[in-house]
Amino acid sequence: MKPNILIFMTDHQRADTVRPEHPAKMPNVNAFMQEAVTFSQAYCPAPHCCPSRASFFTGLYPSQHGVWNNITNDQALSRAPKEGTRLFSDDLLAAGYDLYYSGKWHVSYEERPADKGWQELFVSSVPGVHHGRGWQDYKKGVNDSKTRQAGTIKRPGYGDFRVYGTGADTGDTHDETTVNEAVKKLAEVNTDKPWCMYVGVNAPHDPYVVPQKYLDMYDLNDVPLPGNYHDSMRDKPNLYRRLKEHVFGQLSETEVRDAIRHFWAFCSYIDDMFGRLLTALEQSGQADNTLVLFCADHGDYCGEHGLFAKGIPAFKGAYHVPAIIRYPKGVVNPGRSVDAFVSLTDFAPTFTEVSGETPAASLAGKSLMPYLKNETPDNWRTAVFTQCDGVELYYKQRSVMTKDYKYVFNGFDFDELYDLNADPHELTNLAENPELEDVKKALLQQLWQFAYEHDDTSMLNPYVTVGLAPYGPATAFSND
Repeated sequence: MKPNILIFMTDHQRADTVRPEHPAKMPNVNAFMQEAVTFSQAYCPAPHCCPSRASFFTGLYPSQHGVWNNITNDQALSRAPKEGTRLFSDDLLAAGYDLYYSGKWHVSYEERPADKGWQELFVSSVPGVHHGRGWQDYKKGVNDSKTRQAGTIKRPGYGDFRVYGTGADTGDTHDETTVNEAVKKLAEVNTDKPWCMYVGVNAPHDPYVVPQKYLDMYDLNDVPLPGNYHDSMRDKPNLYRRLKEHVFGQLSETEVRDAIRHFWAFCSYIDDMFGRLLTALEQSGQADNTLVLFCADHGDYCGEHGLFAKGIPAFKGAYHVPAIIRYPKGVVNPGRSVDAFVSLTDFAPTFTEVSGETPAASLAGKSLMPYLKNETPDNWRTAVFTQCDGVELYYKQRSVMTKDYKYVFNGFDFDELYDLNADPHELTNLAENPELEDVKKALLQQLWQFAYEHDDTSMLNPYVTVGLAPYGPATAFSND
């Protein structure tokens, strides 16, 4: 019979937290990795839930599917993927799969999972939900404390922002319901048909609020500051410095370390939930014929450069995500790590191929099946590209990263260039270094070529006040 597919997606989780050598304690995930293939260089296309999730489900970049930021608030640039956009669930339905959905949706504000063929177990971030505040909310008043409390950021007129804290011993209500409903369904799925189950938790999304028992697993004295925490940002866009100095800079170094401790504790909570899901799968008797994916929609800066959360800037922490696939009947030589550049867009065509259907040639992503078979596919990507038109504030940002360099085009400020071999922490911006002009031009040429191939027309306007890239779109077609 065709293999089942079980997807466990976290929200905001950094790729490094799943490494066995990382301080975050994730024994279930680490054991899972020994039976799986770990994609150590997996990246999301955008530093935000909705565009990344839309890319995961469609195999397309934001410029192709049309989701750029949060679809559930008043700042939405779009409310759903473009009309006619196909999701991998459409292919699975055509292949005869039963589909089950539990947890966070955040892909469309016009349709919910049931409209795309999923049987809903429990779903959040669906049409009718509003994220953020309106004028009526502000009229009622906000939580502006007179003095800043530990672990919070004062924002007069907006309300204090809680970075971390301790929650109920019973865990997060949303995530507990998400996992419990999935566990319950695994015990009763129809074994005569292949199935796909999506399980999407909110953890470790900020605020990092965790049950005390997970926090007790970590000693604050053992938590170091990130190697680039003291980045002054003086050679980077002013927005970066504003976030560091006026927002997250309110936190003392001890609070930053405590926030990181809470984030690690959150990852241990995730590990427990994932372990419960794997146990339920094993008890169902279907583990051998089930492809299981552990992944995240995007990362979190988690103290790097003095920042938390995600969005602008374009540092690695917000884009680098965990991606691990176990498939007993399909993985050759399990326990491997693959360091090829992988995108969240690659999972939709992978699921389609696993189901026996043929992935559309128009997809941006490519099937990962060759890597699962321990084969090296021809013409695999040698660079990672990102697309961001802002979060709730609109900023034009694009980046291209190779094994050696990363270039960031910032339509709102000066650009960035990092030598990733000499400067893996992205501390020194070399964009104005004349000795690297050829490197800059070559990277921009790749960036424009990618934009051309993926329908990214939003930067094409040549008017003098907006055509600000040092080398423009025609570079994509230049042989120089």
